[in-house]
Amino acid sequence: QVQLVESGGELVQAGGSLRLSCAASGRTFSRYAMGWFRQAPGKEREFVTTINWSGDSTYYADSVKGRFTISRDNAKNTLYLQMNSLKPEDTAVYYCAARLVTWYSTNLNEYNYWGQGTQVTVSS
Repeated sequence: QVQLVESGGELVQAGGSLRLSCAASGRTFSRYAMGWFRQAPGKEREFVTTINWSGDSTYYADSVKGRFTISRDNAKNTLYLQMNSLKPEDTAVYYCAARLVTWYSTNLNEYNYWGQGTQVTVSS
């Protein structure tokens, strides 16, 4: 079992920044790939970004490329999402997810464990 707990979501003005964290416990964090997804009201959950087991390979959705940065600290069992230049369309519940293999994926169906989500609201 893997437990994931997100934090850091809040209300922020457009153009602002936030850093989300995802604390992992259970299995060995450093052995699996991680991802961030988001779900806005009335919309399907969508891919945001993903990172491989070691942190040296990442991939981003076009909508966040250049503004968001995913990173991980395997010593602290923590995943991060630095979000800059936030836009109202970034408003959503953000979820971290764990994939029990070392390589990343953009497909949410390939993730085995999910956190409960943290709300990010960007006001215009």
